[in-house]
Amino acid sequence: MATFESLLEEWDGQQALIHRDRESGGWIFICMHSTHLGPAAGGTRLKVYDTPADGLRDAMRLSAGMTAKLAVADLGLGGGKAVLAMPKIPEGEERAPLLHRYGDIVASLGGSFITSSDVGTGEADMDVIAERTEHVFGRSVAKGGAGDPGPFTAVGVFHGIKASLAQVHGSGDLSGRTVLVQGVGSVGAALAELLGHDGAVVSVADVDAERAETVASAIGGSAVEADRAIATECDVYAPCALGATLSAESVPQLRCRIVAGSANNQLAQPEAAELLRAAGILYAPDYVINAGGAIAINFLELNGRSQADVDAALVRIGDTLRTIYARAASEGTTTAAAADALAASRLS
Repeated sequence: MATFESLLEEWDGQQALIHRDRESGGWIFICMHSTHLGPAAGGTRLKVYDTPADGLRDAMRLSAGMTAKLAVADLGLGGGKAVLAMPKIPEGEERAPLLHRYGDIVASLGGSFITSSDVGTGEADMDVIAERTEHVFGRSVAKGGAGDPGPFTAVGVFHGIKASLAQVHGSGDLSGRTVLVQGVGSVGAALAELLGHDGAVVSVADVDAERAETVASAIGGSAVEADRAIATECDVYAPCALGATLSAESVPQLRCRIVAGSANNQLAQPEAAELLRAAGILYAPDYVINAGGAIAINFLELNGRSQADVDAALVRIGDTLRTIYARAASEGTTTAAAADALAASRLS
């Protein structure tokens, strides 16, 4: 069984803050993987884990992904992540005090860590955290923030899907192309709507079958049972829920030419990238295609850029993917390796 000590020994990041939140019975982990390019930035995940060590492992893994994402996006930020590993999800009057205690910890880091929303948190939570620290993105528009980053992420994934279709088929035209969106939360639902409006034939899957039916019916699409999603025939499989859906077991089940979605850490094992390449499936590296939310809140809240600047930057996600695809083809490597090489070049 993993322990804090063993995880820290194996981790290649810079700093991990571990705090026992006695009031809730939970743990607060803030992992700053890299500050080479600027303050470590990353979302706050609020989740129940089997063990506290699982929460720390998640924060470490996600923070490394943020380092690569923000390096490729060229935002002048390093990678970090926070995990609030709770015995139960706090609701009502219990929630704000926890977020205030967490906000005080973020404030104590003096700007070396900047946070935003993630799984289990949203813009209302960022407003509460902002009552204790200025080092927070993704606040509500009413509180001077950019709001939910999910729709911005969806737009970036949309442009990434079009670039991926152009790579495989010579055209990014979505008319008649079949796309399966797995997970229809704030990103997946917005992505499904964008795809449907641009002529794609959209199927959606979600662990909440009622939500899947609602989203599908709103866009004239169809709902697929969650446990059948990965084996459903389509042009594009877009994983937009939790990560690690691409593994040695699942890749042979895929019936698509492209994997392009917003989920973080989609590769359950690094070898899955080579399995995808061998199967003739183009993989859009997750931390490249899903950077839209990070880009938007950085532009709008930190740098005072315009919506037009954001829109142009989201389009450039497709351009970045084209560069990665060309590099992978010329070097005979996976798109994941080509993305990692681009991130490494930015970090050096």
